[in-house]
Formats: sequence, C-alpha cells, structure tokens
Amino acid sequence: MLDSRTIEIVKSTAPVLGENSHAIGVRFYELLFSKAPSLYNIFNQTNQQRGIQQDALAYAVYMAGEHIDNLGAVKGMVERVTEKHRALGVKAEQYPIVGETLLEAVKDVLGDGVNEEIMEAWARAYQEIATIFIDIESELYKQVEQEVGGWKGLRSFVIDRKIKESNVITSFYLKPQDKMPLPIYQAGQYITLQVDIEGDQYSHMRHYSLSDAPGNDYYRISVKREDGTEETPAGKVSNYLHQQAGEGDVLQVTAPAGEFTVATESMPLVLISGGVGITPMMSMLKNAIHENQAREITFIHAAQNGEVHALREEILEITRQHDNVTSYFIYSNPTEQDRQDGNFDKEGLIEKEWFETILDDNRKDFYFCGPIPFMKVVNNALQEWGVPDQHRQYEAFSPVSTIEE
Repeated sequence: MLDSRTIEIVKSTAPVLGENSHAIGVRFYELLFSKAPSLYNIFNQTNQQRGIQQDALAYAVYMAGEHIDNLGAVKGMVERVTEKHRALGVKAEQYPIVGETLLEAVKDVLGDGVNEEIMEAWARAYQEIATIFIDIESELYKQVEQEVGGWKGLRSFVIDRKIKESNVITSFYLKPQDKMPLPIYQAGQYITLQVDIEGDQYSHMRHYSLSDAPGNDYYRISVKREDGTEETPAGKVSNYLHQQAGEGDVLQVTAPAGEFTVATESMPLVLISGGVGITPMMSMLKNAIHENQAREITFIHAAQNGEVHALREEILEITRQHDNVTSYFIYSNPTEQDRQDGNFDKEGLIEKEWFETILDDNRKDFYFCGPIPFMKVVNNALQEWGVPDQHRQYEAFSPVSTIEE
C-alpha cells in the first residue's frame, strides 16, 4: 500500500513523464536490450523500428501514474496488457529489470528535472503496479492451463489449409499436431505465434485474431501481408507466412487470449471493421448468431476496394442465411469493376449521418476494429450521435491501446 506522500509525488509528476513519453520509451528500450538482449524474442522488432512500442510503453506508465490512487480507472488497460503478457509468456522474474531500466531511462531523459525523492516514489509505485500485474498474470496462466484442451507455453500446430482471401489477406487453418482437443475461446480473442525466420538471430512473436467461430477442431487466422514503404519496414512475420509458410508446415502457438469480447445479451449489435480488422468481427458475428438467433446484428465493413476486401462471400452467405443479419460494405477507392458489379453500398468514409440512415436508433452495442485512423473516425461519429462510452468497444491492432489521445 502506497503512502499519501508517494501518491502525491507520482500524480504530480506523471504529466512530465507524459510530455516526455517518446524520449523515455526510446531510451528505455536502448538500455533494456543492451542489458537483456534475449528480450528481443518477446518484443515486436518491427514495432520497435516503427517507434510504436516506445510510445506505448511510456504512455502506459504515464496512465498508471496518473491513476496510481485508483488503478480501477485504467482497468481496461491493465486487462489488455496482462492478457498480452500471458500470451507472450512474460515471467514474474522479468519485472525487476524492466523497473530498474525504466527508472534509469526516466533519469537519463529528465536529468535534473527529477530528484531522489521523485525517483524513490516512482520506484515504489512501479513495485506496486508490478505486483498487481504479476498476480493477475499468474491467475491467467492457471486458468488457461486448467481449461479442457488448454496448455501453457507453446504448442505445435500444423497448417492444414492456406486460403487466399484477397490480394493482401490469406487465411491459415491450424490444427494441433498432437490431435488433442482445443479449448473453446471467446469470439474476439487472438492466438500468438512464435516464428523463427532463417537468418534472424531472435524469434518473432505476433498476435493474430481468430477469424472463425469458436468450437471447431481448428483455429483460423486471416493475416494481412504488411508491405514496407520508404518510412516503415515490411512485416517480418506476415511476409514469412504469406511467402514461405505452406500447408503441412508446423507453427508454435500460445493459447487464445484477449479481453475484446462480445457480451451475450439481446441488445442489437453493430460490428464495424476496417481492413484486416474484419478478423475478430467474423468470429463475433458467427458466435453472436449461434448464441441468439433473434438478436439484431448489423455488420459493416470498410475497405479500399474489392481487390483487398477479404471474406466478402462468407459475409454475404451469412447474410443470406440469417434474417436477423444485415451487412453493408464501404469502399474508399472502388475500382471500375467494383462499380460495374455493385460490390459496395457506400463510397467514401463512415459518417454520423450515414449511421442515421441505416440504423433506426443508436440504442445498440457497437464494436469496431481496424487501423487507428479508421477507428477514430468511427468513434467520433458515434460520439456525435450520442452513443454512450459503455456501448462503444474497440480493439487496436497496435501497442498503442487508445484512440482517445
């Protein structure tokens, strides 16, 4: 339990850490990997190169400090981080070096801006936060291991089928090599792959949403190939899966994880996706139909055009088979073929006014997933329409877990 003076110091200095979050994040990872290079096997090296991981870490520290006297206020962030830690196999014994290095990075960046009292307060705060995370993660490890078909650590899966879904997205149907049962996951969750690529010194771990209904004898992931640009490197694992991994190959997988799941209730449901954000939405759609055949479901997917629109026919078939499901496709840059074939319902972007034309009211549960700029547009439109916070849930495919900042 932290004393009042420690809480006062941490809360008053948290904004300074927030203002310097990027520099602190950069310095932290420089120091961490020099001390413990084996941690390269856990952290996403592509996100390191893009600078995303650095911003995410320091933002999380700032939020924890801001709410150090009421960590329940950042419950969503805590759940998200602990789920990912469990999926990555983070161990309790790794927390001390992270804390030590984080404080060192803060001191290096802020210099004379932090005195000994401030550093000691943040050290005590980190220990308090680390203990909470360790306890939660310990329970998560126990839970997943005790489930029917559950496992701890890595399990070997065979690529049973590899199906091209669009010009940039391919689905992989994975079956356990030991042919033992699989645990029933919650729609919206993800699995984590550990991949060793020839020529790379360290392993790569990546989270991929499960894109099919729970309860099958396989796990399906639908992976977007991340091509590089002049500013950003290509995705190591996505390109490996698309170009090198084939049917019959074996992948190492950790058990399903994640807190982005749909509540099983009768309130009308609206699922909104952009690009590869369709993956958890497909699982949610199929599961929601299974759970309640009468629940009103609206499925909205936004893509650049038909060439990159994955799982289109699957959505249309579901819509044809179930009277309670309505689907809409939005293309920001449709091809001439899209126009000729009538492949989309709206051209451009999602707007509040469009929601009002297709939905009778806003008393619904909205779930959305996709690139962060897309989700900001959706979130702003829903806010303008007066949809309460508790009825707007989202998942970011990025270490940066908020779209509000």
